[in-house]
Amino acid sequence: MKKTKDIKTRMDIENLVNLFYEEVKRDDLLSGFFTDVNWEKHLVVMVDFWENVLLYSGDYTGNPMEQHKYLHQKMEMTKAHFERWLYLFDKATDSLFFGTNADLIKAKAQSIALVMQTKILP
Repeated sequence: MKKTKDIKTRMDIENLVNLFYEEVKRDDLLSGFFTDVNWEKHLVVMVDFWENVLLYSGDYTGNPMEQHKYLHQKMEMTKAHFERWLYLFDKATDSLFFGTNADLIKAKAQSIALVMQTKILP
């Protein structure tokens, strides 16, 4: 995909989420967290989540903090996991988009990751 514009639509977010998780699936550090994922469902939920975060769609219902706490109990998360997640998210965003919303979604991802680290990691 060619980087041509800012993030403006659900389809843009869908493209970002799909690219990001293709990288996550191949990543040695992160892929282990996703071995039991129903990708068809997960990707829709993630698009809903990020669309709500960035475009205030109101389509997302869920508790990502509780899900990540559960994952941490199954397989310990570390600061390195969050750093890699952010690196891959920024890389996917930058490879597809530029502009205010692209910068904003990366900033929101950073903020979300920081809150999760603070509440999950010892």
